Amino acid sequence: MKQVIILLIGISMCLTGLAQTDSTARAPGTKDSTVTESDTIRVGGMIIIKKRRNYDDDNNNEAKTYHRNTKSSRVKTNWGIVDLGFANYNDQTDYKSSAVQSPADGFAPGLGKDQFKLRPGKSVNVNIWAFMQKLNIAKGIVNLKYGLGVELNNYHYKEPILYRTSPTQVVLDNSRNYTKNKLAADYVTIPVMLNFNFTPHRKHGYGFSVGASAGYLYSSRQKTITNTDGKQKEHDDFDLKPWKLSYIAELGLGPVKIYASYAAVSMFDKGLDQRPYNFGLRLSNF
Repeated sequence: MKQVIILLIGISMCLTGLAQTDSTARAPGTKDSTVTESDTIRVGGMIIIKKRRNYDDDNNNEAKTYHRNTKSSRVKTNWGIVDLGFANYNDQTDYKSSAVQSPADGFAPGLGKDQFKLRPGKSVNVNIWAFMQKLNIAKGIVNLKYGLGVELNNYHYKEPILYRTSPTQVVLDNSRNYTKNKLAADYVTIPVMLNFNFTPHRKHGYGFSVGASAGYLYSSRQKTITNTDGKQKEHDDFDLKPWKLSYIAELGLGPVKIYASYAAVSMFDKGLDQRPYNFGLRLSNF
């Protein structure tokens, strides 16, 4: 996790260094074609040219003010966006197949939907986006929105289910008392959305965005706290899919932004058909 955050900070610093700076502008209507830096005063979007008159008896200074019309950039960048929300999944596993053996029998023998239920208040999703950019396509009303960041998902189980490895198998462990039992799955993710902003001249507009995201699983682990073994942490992929493709959406209500995502397929490579979804608040400047 630390290495990923350091990498994202490095990318952000490189992109910041490539940002263009304004060059010194010439003032229209001056007698001289060149204005030195000492003769120019900038106040926001206004340039003040201070020029000495060429009269023998007059030592007074004349100040001329010109307004500079600047065209807004087509690309806007927002750094360090944070999402705070809840994590869950739509369990479509066929635990009672009419076949001789259901897909879950070898992976989670004897378990069903009740054993995989989550604690809604504790199952959380936190996303940290290094940056998001918005590219103006049509008058600021239609935009292309994209970014780069990490998704952190924590699934807290109600029941004492335990993941075993080599091979991966999920069992019900009633031999110990669990005070904490969660599966964590973290992804490096690139979201791409089509944004519709109905109030393009507002800093915090009203509109919505829809699109998709692709995430790569870089860390997964089960963390448990029991009465006998205390705190334990097992790092493994637990047969989770290395890639996660999700439908994503964002609703902008002025300064309040709501995000949501839903995975197109199961997050497990075999055995279970559990499709994760997230929703919550997005802390963003646009």
